Amino acid sequence: QVQLVESGGGLVQAGGSLRLSCAASGSFGGIISMAWYRQAPGAQRELVAGIFSGGGTNYADSVKGRFIISRDNALNTVYLQMNSLKPEDTAVYYCKMLADSGVQRQYWGQGTQVTVSS
Repeated sequence: QVQLVESGGGLVQAGGSLRLSCAASGSFGGIISMAWYRQAPGAQRELVAGIFSGGGTNYADSVKGRFIISRDNALNTVYLQMNSLKPEDTAVYYCKMLADSGVQRQYWGQGTQVTVSS
């Protein structure tokens, strides 16, 4: 059974920082990409940042220059360093993994709450 376990969310004041982690476990084959999404109340889930097996990254315009996505391949873990946080960053953050074990599948974590107070 494949599991993605997120950690690192919490309450922080505007201008502060948080670091999210997402560790993958189980039998999932080769990882193609890992990404962070977020969903604010009443809003659709949106891509925050992604990182590919070759190391390439992409970011939502709203977080460019503030957030950094990275990955530890040996630990099958992806991180999201969030700096200069704003109240509009408040959301549940989800980790997603796309992997290939002969068939490509995507997996989601359970989500971690990030709340930024003004």
